[in-house]
Amino acid sequence: MNGMASDNNTSSQEEYLPHYLQKEDPFASKLSREADIVAGFYLTVIGILSTLGNGYVIFMSSKRKKKLRPAEIMTVNLAVCDLGISVVGKPFSIISFFSHRWVFGWMGCRWYGWAGFFFGCGSLITMTAVSLDRYLKICHLSYGTWLKRHHAFICLAIIWAYATFWATVPFAGVGSYAPEPFGTSCTLDWWLAQASVAGQAFILSILFFCLLFPTAVIVFSYVKIILKVKSSTKEVAHYDTRIQNSHILEMKLTKVAMLICAGFLIAWIPYAVVSVWSAFGQQDSVPIQFSVVPTLLAKSAAMYNPIIYQVIDCKFACCRSAGLKALQKKSSSKKSR
Repeated sequence: MNGMASDNNTSSQEEYLPHYLQKEDPFASKLSREADIVAGFYLTVIGILSTLGNGYVIFMSSKRKKKLRPAEIMTVNLAVCDLGISVVGKPFSIISFFSHRWVFGWMGCRWYGWAGFFFGCGSLITMTAVSLDRYLKICHLSYGTWLKRHHAFICLAIIWAYATFWATVPFAGVGSYAPEPFGTSCTLDWWLAQASVAGQAFILSILFFCLLFPTAVIVFSYVKIILKVKSSTKEVAHYDTRIQNSHILEMKLTKVAMLICAGFLIAWIPYAVVSVWSAFGQQDSVPIQFSVVPTLLAKSAAMYNPIIYQVIDCKFACCRSAGLKALQKKSSSKKSR
């Protein structure tokens, strides 16, 4: 009986054909032309805002590159990843949505899938490194004080090597990149999990090392930071002004990092859920019209970070100017007395 069950399982896996092999033209759009035009305009706006915003962050950071703190170097790397997604990836999908089909063939599909996965993985691992940096600086001062600029650059080399490895593994014959079910975009071939045990092992490895493990580290770091901040707020009030200002700056960087991570995960988790369901759920159980929404939401992640930088910077500047005015007012009242 067990042998018959395994034979049936093997035969069902051999009979499985992914959506891009079921039809003669896997790159034809499965959406209406009107829906493709709306998606094209949406991605155009997202791409322009993301390119301008992240380009501005990189330009402003380059003016003070010798004064950047390790956490700020990491946020610049995050802006580089977001700019890469916008410049390298979005033009392919924008042109394809307006053309009502993917127009770049299999080579363009694999390149687009690789670039999206490479920069997306780079963004998530960068945020993981930032969360660890914040955790050490806030919760373990004895360890956090020795983290210098050269450690940040070593960390950047590890991040890029990590992203390159996992994005290039599919080209070694273990996995692949394939068109999305709606036809006008490409991604990691999640549907390999339906075809073989080796495909399931590959997809599970990608999920663990490029999503679940980094996300767990991020959540752990910020939960510990929140608990630490609650318990140490009163202690900081007794220190001198210099230590208080340093603490305020560290907390500003921590808020930026937390908001960036939250925005990234909110944008990408729906896409990850749909992808996992496509990989391990019933065949073709995700409606095509439903699968395009998480994809478009994930592509908007690169636009949020510059907005977060500006909001936190403005708030920090307002708080700093308000504190300065209060100090000036206090000193003037002392003089008058």
